[in-house]
Amino acid sequence: MATAKHDSQALSRRELLRRSGMGLGMLSLAPLLQAEAAPAADPLAPKPPHFPVKAKHVIHLFMNGGPSHVDTFDPKPLLKKYAGKTLPKPNLRTERKTGAAFPSPFKFRKYGESGIEVSEIFAQTARHIDDIAVIRSMHADVPNHEPSLLLMNCGHSQMVRPSLGSWLTYGLGTENQNLPAFIAMCPGGYPIVGAQNWQAAFLPGIYQGTYVDTKHTDIQKLIANIRNPWVSRTEQRRQLDLLRQLNQRHRSERGEAPELDARIQSFELAYRMQREAAEAFDVSREPKHVLEKYGPGVQARQILIARRLIERGVRFVQVWHGAGQPWDNHDDIEVRHRQLAGQCDRAIAALIDDLKQSGLFEETLILWGGEFGRTPTVELPQAGANAGKVNGRDHNHYGFTVWLAGGGVRGGQVYGATDEIGFQAVENPVHVHDLHATILRLMGFDHKRLTYHYAGRDFRLTDVEGNVVEALIA
Repeated sequence: MATAKHDSQALSRRELLRRSGMGLGMLSLAPLLQAEAAPAADPLAPKPPHFPVKAKHVIHLFMNGGPSHVDTFDPKPLLKKYAGKTLPKPNLRTERKTGAAFPSPFKFRKYGESGIEVSEIFAQTARHIDDIAVIRSMHADVPNHEPSLLLMNCGHSQMVRPSLGSWLTYGLGTENQNLPAFIAMCPGGYPIVGAQNWQAAFLPGIYQGTYVDTKHTDIQKLIANIRNPWVSRTEQRRQLDLLRQLNQRHRSERGEAPELDARIQSFELAYRMQREAAEAFDVSREPKHVLEKYGPGVQARQILIARRLIERGVRFVQVWHGAGQPWDNHDDIEVRHRQLAGQCDRAIAALIDDLKQSGLFEETLILWGGEFGRTPTVELPQAGANAGKVNGRDHNHYGFTVWLAGGGVRGGQVYGATDEIGFQAVENPVHVHDLHATILRLMGFDHKRLTYHYAGRDFRLTDVEGNVVEALIA
């Protein structure tokens, strides 16, 4: 029997310590390497905010194109005095020439105990005016749709930045792992600048908004590929498990890979959505009296869907009023604004009614508004702009209105004011950065501390600006 051949030279004390030390080091390194190779924690798991929350969910009713504040929530009776006359221009550099004073064709009256004046075209919404904080002193940076859309949705008019919904999803996670945390509904296709309005940008891709074309009612068209007609759910599960193993092996060999993590999570979410999404988007399950309360049409239907999504724990729901700029009424404003308000006014009131009844109103923040307002003057005819008509309004970023309701908002108040003709914000001006800072505060965050490190610096939604409007918070 052969015997083992031993090294004739004994280990020195130094060599023994060196080898033993390296061994202990490897023992301590092993769990660290295993942790790197382990699956990443669920990025959509619920997370605590900085402060006790006022709101847990957001419904953003986006009036795409720029609704006229002087025809909706900011009455300017002085315009009747100057009707058809040239107004004294504010001390501003106006980008486009405008015409004479154009009084609102709509009647305003006071509603609720607060006595806030609202246009007749939003008479149903006005039933809840004591729960609404009307901000009449909003202002943005430029009078163009593209940069103003990005500013309102992403906090910056030029640079690629994450959207408000992505920031909130990143900060809070979601309460429902079977539905997307952030859903953007826009009937008829994408709005201007497309998916940039709900982009995750440099945040991990899992925080990007999920687009749904609410023009469709058939669930197979509403949510593409919601069901696999060729493979059973059991087979799908086996395929996903194998794919996940391969992706995890790939990830363990390369360290941190947020894009791969987002892809893995997206596959899993798509699988889980097959069961719950179809039910959540199917408004035919609602009683007849509920459908009648919201009213007919795609706008009413998607506002009802928004309520159903919030009830199921979705964090952020954005409801776009059309893919073009339906509220961009350079002409025929009386006809078009009345028509547009009629498509959503009844449903907005029904939404607030239902959220109150279910107890979700106090934890759901509703934001209504567009990317800017419109001038108190008539738009002069331009080639291709308003077909030679003189009955519409131009873009106005110097002063406009948005409103907030629910989710810790102090309702029944008007905050700020535009000048006597409604051209620019003059009392307690609120920039879009201030609005975002306030929304984040209502959701439990210090807007200066909700950051993401990218390209050598810490980014935030409000860039390097923004102040919380404390008066809006209950």
